[in-house]
Amino acid sequence: MTTPVHALTTAPPVAPVVPSRGALRPLGLDEVTLTGGFWADRQQVNGAATIPHCDSWETRVGWIGNFARAVDGTVAEHRTGREFSDSDVYKMIEAMAWEVGRTGDPALEARIAELTAQIGAVQEPDGYLNTKFGRPGQRPRYSDLAWGHELYCFGHLIQAAVARLRTGHDDELVAIARRAADHVCAEFGPDGRDAVCGHPEIEVALAELGRATGEQRYLDQAALFVERRGRGLLPDIEFGREYYQDDVPVRKAEVLRGHAVRALYLTAAAVDVAVDTADDELLEAARGAYERTLARRTYLTGGMGAHHQDEAFGDDFELPPDRAYCETCAGVASVMVAWRLLLATGDAAWGDVVERTLFNVVATSPAEDGRAFFYTNPLQKRVPGEAAAEDEVSARALSRLRAPWFEVSCCPTNVARTLATLGGYVAAVSDDALHLQQYAPARITTRLGDGRAVGLEVATGYPVDGEVVVRVTDAPAGEWTLALRVPAWAAGAATLDGAPAEVSGGEVRVRRAFAAGDEVRLVLPVEPRVTAPDGRIDAVRGCVAVERGPVVLCAESVDLPGGADAGAVRVDVGTAGALVADGDGARVRGRVVRAADEGWPYGGTDAGDAGDAAGEAVELRLVPYHSWANRGPSTMRVWLPTA
Repeated sequence: MTTPVHALTTAPPVAPVVPSRGALRPLGLDEVTLTGGFWADRQQVNGAATIPHCDSWETRVGWIGNFARAVDGTVAEHRTGREFSDSDVYKMIEAMAWEVGRTGDPALEARIAELTAQIGAVQEPDGYLNTKFGRPGQRPRYSDLAWGHELYCFGHLIQAAVARLRTGHDDELVAIARRAADHVCAEFGPDGRDAVCGHPEIEVALAELGRATGEQRYLDQAALFVERRGRGLLPDIEFGREYYQDDVPVRKAEVLRGHAVRALYLTAAAVDVAVDTADDELLEAARGAYERTLARRTYLTGGMGAHHQDEAFGDDFELPPDRAYCETCAGVASVMVAWRLLLATGDAAWGDVVERTLFNVVATSPAEDGRAFFYTNPLQKRVPGEAAAEDEVSARALSRLRAPWFEVSCCPTNVARTLATLGGYVAAVSDDALHLQQYAPARITTRLGDGRAVGLEVATGYPVDGEVVVRVTDAPAGEWTLALRVPAWAAGAATLDGAPAEVSGGEVRVRRAFAAGDEVRLVLPVEPRVTAPDGRIDAVRGCVAVERGPVVLCAESVDLPGGADAGAVRVDVGTAGALVADGDGARVRGRVVRAADEGWPYGGTDAGDAGDAAGEAVELRLVPYHSWANRGPSTMRVWLPTA
């Protein structure tokens, strides 16, 4: 692994991840504006509906009220929510902070101030802040590091404060978070408790706070927490210490294991620490473990986590579609890791991971109106179930459709803070190059690493249309490079200005002295394509999936004749014209087999149909996976048995 050599020498961008060094510098929300299309639409819904929805529910279920109860002395008897509910308030504030940075919304700014006052009133003189522990009638501080989530809550408070700092607000929320961070450093530093939190999060937050404030002690503490992990400091449990990554040191981990969100947050922190301390060994360890996880333990959608009982990774190639957990928060966390590796290494392949996960996990969770969410994201649903009640809190993994709120609502607030920062994932710069990483209609105004100003406008109908037109609006003097990511699925078929694109390192690069008005036209092949699984994934052997550009498609029962079960679908992809584009999805030839429900289900000679009749020939409509269940209860499947 080559050590990153480009240090950050310009003003820090308005972005959630700002390494002090690396191959690429991210662009901020003040440098990239999404002007239309798929992601701009979702960003608008996020600001107008999702963030207010989260605020309303957190008020309604009492999680915000816990701070007032902590002040008036009634919290021990009347606290609501799980032990980590404080963190969801902090994540919501982070989403608000980025949205204020993006839009300048005065109502959100006022709400942040109001919430900050309520939170600040709870903070103890030494910086400790939590509504679950430490008061009369409650358990003592840090009496349950394995499950108490105190440091986890601090982490999300700190990340909200980083969002305020990065958007130009060095306010009381920042002061609260710094006092909390100083408390953590004093309590858990080299001379303090030799301990870690059961849920990694404080590490990535401290690293970013160190970057935002220039305080080395925060980075040092993040590094100390990363190095402590894997030493057996947490108690053994029924899921094993791998559940919270306390079984193997980060530097020795072969692959990510245990609780998926925990593992991914820790990996993101390891990359942060490695980059900012120039620790190539740690960076390679984190990169290798994550890369092997992508190769062995990741679903087609980019989702991670095969087990419901512990929200965890399964064994290698244990990827059952109907039992997939694929927690939305794990998708967010995977984007965090892949984006950090992209900035550290400059390898555009990590941009493919970001794209796949954004389109097929993050975009899948919220309903079209932004007011209901999936917590889990399985690739098959056997039972339609019922719509979740609009005025009730749902169990996190049991709702068959998107639910307005959950007993554990980490996912809605995680989606909100991610969508608010989407502009920050579009592009990055190196010394004399601008690297376009995600394709969306956008306006970009920035400076290259060498200080020269550059401006671009991006026009595209992606992902439905594969044409991406980049127009130069501000061209610096002299030559510079415009680099455009070419996804792996487009390799060999992409064109640049009408000629076959010469792809190197996952990018096509155009280097010349551009003039204002110059255009570069990249065309990516977004026609539907058939994808086969690795033969070691037993659960989907004999099946295929259909993808269109970066979007995974699925069959949904509402599109089948007579309301047939999606499990009855068989597809024929081996003949010419069997698969064609249709709107934002596709149509594929196949049949619907209506099997009997009674009798012994074994003994037929046809492995797919177990002796059933040939079934009804149909042309199946496949829709984007991220859109499923927006039309009412349905069965669904991504992996389709072949006819």
